[in-house]
Amino acid sequence: MTVVVAGAGMAGLVAAARLRELGVAPIVREKGTRPGGSMLLSSGVIWRHRAWDEFRRECPGGDARLQRLIWDRLDDALDWLVAASGVPAREETANPLTTGRRFDPANLTRALVQKGGVEGSTARAGGVPLHSSDAGILCTGGFAASPDFVERFVRPTAPLRRRGNPWSTGDGLLHAVERGGVLTAGMGEFYGRNMPDAAWGEDDFVTRSQLYARFARIFDETGDEFFRSEEVSWSETNVVQATARRPGARAYYLLDADALDREVRYGTVADLVAAAPAAARIPLDELPFEPPPETREAVRVVAAITHTIGGVRIDERARVLRDDGSAIERLYAAGVDVGGVATGGYASGLAQALVLGLVAAESAAADV
Repeated sequence: MTVVVAGAGMAGLVAAARLRELGVAPIVREKGTRPGGSMLLSSGVIWRHRAWDEFRRECPGGDARLQRLIWDRLDDALDWLVAASGVPAREETANPLTTGRRFDPANLTRALVQKGGVEGSTARAGGVPLHSSDAGILCTGGFAASPDFVERFVRPTAPLRRRGNPWSTGDGLLHAVERGGVLTAGMGEFYGRNMPDAAWGEDDFVTRSQLYARFARIFDETGDEFFRSEEVSWSETNVVQATARRPGARAYYLLDADALDREVRYGTVADLVAAAPAAARIPLDELPFEPPPETREAVRVVAAITHTIGGVRIDERARVLRDDGSAIERLYAAGVDVGGVATGGYASGLAQALVLGLVAAESAAADV
């Protein structure tokens, strides 16, 4: 029986590689122009929270069974990834709360394409190329690139800028629902970054992220200070979600001298501000409200969506579930097509893709 892997991002490439190890030759279908999905556009860090209790505190609305599965299996999965791909990785996350490894995304993509026999198997096509008689693994990357679905579920006040691949438009979710699958809680949540309100492209997704909200005072267009620095989560995901629901899905980061001197991942806050496009650095006398007197710099940011957090409901074998909890025969999901992992907070999308890609492949191989 055929196993079709729908999507050649991180989850799909991992699933294909693991299936081949298990003696199953998958058919991998990707509607985009290249493999790698949004993983290819990322910093390449695959991580988990160091402490299980911290994971639960960070993502309190998530499915504890899936969270535990990912948390328990990630270290071994990372060892598998290094061995299977041959791509070296540094043990680095730049965050004391997390542990993981950093891969070069381009090298990892090329290696997994070869390991999974994906070259020559991809083809541009709309929708999910599965039949109900196929064993299928949904790895289409959620719906972050679908303006219609984002408007329906996330409900931003303005269209969100895209900070991921352009092909994740909800095909996997639609296919699962058509087969009787159900969606999880958290459909309105997403992971993203506040980015400069200026022109930027795929090469800027990491370097132009304005990751210093915890040191800024954050206002919207009306002058409402809608988010306090003490409320900012370490990942700043809660800030970008809040920004998406302010006028124009836009905010202003106001910085005093002390804030500009603070150390962040890529230097100081002043360094990040200096690297922002000039169009996003707003002169204080051009702000649409009166800034606090201590303000030295103002950066206008827009909410940008990387991937969605809600998605298809699965069990610990990555089987897509119906509303009554029963599993749909021969239908699996992995990556951020799956919901119920990071609900209420933020966890590594690449870790979710890696572990669930392995689990889905192992389940499909056992069932065919």
